[in-house]
Amino acid sequence: MFVDLDDTLFQTLGKCVDSDDLRPAAYLKDGSAISYTTPRQRAFFEMMSASMTLIPSTARNRDALNRVDLPFSNYSIIDYGGVVLEPGGTVDEFWLETMRSDMNNALSGLQAAMEIIDGYSGKIGLKGRSRLIEDCATPFYIVVKDPDKNDANLEQIECEALAPWIATAGKDFFIHRNGNNLAVLPKTLNKARAVEHVRSRLLSEHGEIMTIGMGDSKSDARFMAACDYALIPNGTQLAKLTVAAL
Repeated sequence: MFVDLDDTLFQTLGKCVDSDDLRPAAYLKDGSAISYTTPRQRAFFEMMSASMTLIPSTARNRDALNRVDLPFSNYSIIDYGGVVLEPGGTVDEFWLETMRSDMNNALSGLQAAMEIIDGYSGKIGLKGRSRLIEDCATPFYIVVKDPDKNDANLEQIECEALAPWIATAGKDFFIHRNGNNLAVLPKTLNKARAVEHVRSRLLSEHGEIMTIGMGDSKSDARFMAACDYALIPNGTQLAKLTVAAL
């Protein structure tokens, strides 16, 4: 099972609908807890772990993955699919070199998007500023968070500043917004690509396998569609756009 982490297997305290018996699952750099699991999430994780190999497929980088307190022992897909970690945690160098070439080609576009975001935010008085997310000495994507956690501010940046750029000069990029998180990613950065790469390695190691994809947001839908089956946590962005909308 290729599984997203944040808002799928755990979430921040403010997103925990049921506040009984919460347990820390992820931590900040200072060691304080930032995300928690519910009893149902723990039961689900234990049930899946007993019969399947769970492979994290996350936007987190290597450092942030190391601050997740869940037992994973096989491959890991991080940085939105930009980096694949081998069992044991070493970097899949073949995949990294493939993505490094793609990301270097995308860097000028990411820098242009950062100028657009920061210029627009400064002009109208928004506090959020763009950050270039890098890992393994490779730039991957940019992210903006609103310090006041006002989702409407990010929506304004997306619609008024980024959408016109995407429609013209930025056609090789896409926008992902979910809650207080706005990201601009190259289209070549795709969890589905990394899932296919890892799946091919597993096939060569074990023969025919069955795969499940699980995630909470629109950006997860592509890698979930690359699997045999898909699971969507209830109440998430992707659930509201699909099964809950029927």
